[in-house]
Amino acid sequence: MDVQAVEEVEAIVVPPDQLRALLVTEAELGERIMRALLLRHVAMVEIGFGGPVVIGPVRSPEVTKISAFLGRNGTPFRVVDPEEDADAASLVSRYGPGDLPLLVMPDGTVLRRPTKQDLGRALGLVAGTLRSEAYDVAIVGAGPAGLATAVYGASEGLSILVLEATTFGGQAGASARIENYLGFPSGVPGQALMGRAFAQAQKFGAEFSLSTEVKRLDCVSERSGPDPVLVLHLSDGRQVRARSVVVATGARYRRPEIPNLPQFEGRGVSYWASPVEARLCRGEEVALIGGGNSAGQAAVFLSSQARQVTMLVRGPGLSETMSRYLIDRISSTRNIAILNETEVVQLTGSPDQGLQSVRWRDSRTQAEEERAISHLFVFTGADPAATWLVGCGVPLDERGFVRTGSNAGVIGRPPLPMETSVGGIFAVGDVRSGSVKRVGAAIGEGAAVVAQLHSFLARRGPAAAHDAQRPPSQSA
Repeated sequence: MDVQAVEEVEAIVVPPDQLRALLVTEAELGERIMRALLLRHVAMVEIGFGGPVVIGPVRSPEVTKISAFLGRNGTPFRVVDPEEDADAASLVSRYGPGDLPLLVMPDGTVLRRPTKQDLGRALGLVAGTLRSEAYDVAIVGAGPAGLATAVYGASEGLSILVLEATTFGGQAGASARIENYLGFPSGVPGQALMGRAFAQAQKFGAEFSLSTEVKRLDCVSERSGPDPVLVLHLSDGRQVRARSVVVATGARYRRPEIPNLPQFEGRGVSYWASPVEARLCRGEEVALIGGGNSAGQAAVFLSSQARQVTMLVRGPGLSETMSRYLIDRISSTRNIAILNETEVVQLTGSPDQGLQSVRWRDSRTQAEEERAISHLFVFTGADPAATWLVGCGVPLDERGFVRTGSNAGVIGRPPLPMETSVGGIFAVGDVRSGSVKRVGAAIGEGAAVVAQLHSFLARRGPAAAHDAQRPPSQSA
């Protein structure tokens, strides 16, 4: 956005590479600049200004996927349907039908049917260059726990790299509104909370590479010598060296056993409820599977757009799995219906039209019902995202969560509370065995592990400590 001065002003040019130092050293000015940048970004997102333009049918599954990716990353964008816009139709005529959707970048570059990796590179979300020397800490996962580790670690002088396979925020970032998070009595959108943490970590110097998947962790090849490191192998062929690794990959959405479910993923079946999906559901009936807090938050959010929200709950009720405030909110919402002890048994549709109907069964009476529903939301829990640790000796529990502390075994010394039995590898948040699966708990673990990282790095000598002095204990 451009502005024009109406009176004489004095302008001070700050080179980009010196902006972070200014934000940190000049507290009052830094606060004003950060606030201005955040408000500017919010305004750009609201009006879709300054970002890419997605060209394609509004209800196309591919357009929905791209829109969801851009929205989750906080990228301003607009969607233009070539059937409704002459300029868009003219541009589309230069390409083949198989090229849609098109993504027009602000510099005029046109991407044809881009993948998430294409989008990440074009938007600068994927780090173009990574340092060759070892980072103090590599954090795998940019959910609440990973972001908290990045904020506190970077603010205390550690060199931090955060690697994330999709986008920042994790499952918390996909929550329409978190109402039981400390300090936000009116609730806070998950994306807004995580977006601020993302900006805060960058302010303190943490580096990020989103849309960057870690395929394997090498705990052996460079563990000898005066400065032993761990090596992370990325899906794009690059390698990252780090003195310590924090596993903060959280959990991946669990797929219920429904015939042909994968066929409709992105074509009517969604594992989150963002404003993009809500707009597509306006005035329609939708079904939602799940009885936990995520399901409750999504049901309340969707009820503001959908004509009817039908919750399908496998258990006898919500009291054992959902917070009381959400149960009360759902009970008072007229267009939310709850069907207990009910499971989906069949999905019907086509590759072109997507999901068209949903059939479910009452497990008590075995009675079945089918409705014309084109949007099904699935919130059936999640499985730990820890398979990339296989082969490194990191202990997992019977469900695949990472064991830490006294639960992890021995490494020649008692492991630190959030350290695994492989020295230098820590785990925080939902992926850690025994953790409380709440946003506040994940953020607390992400902050707490920084002190343990200092202790671990201090044992390795001055080179590993990176001259970072642990701050006074009273700091936030």
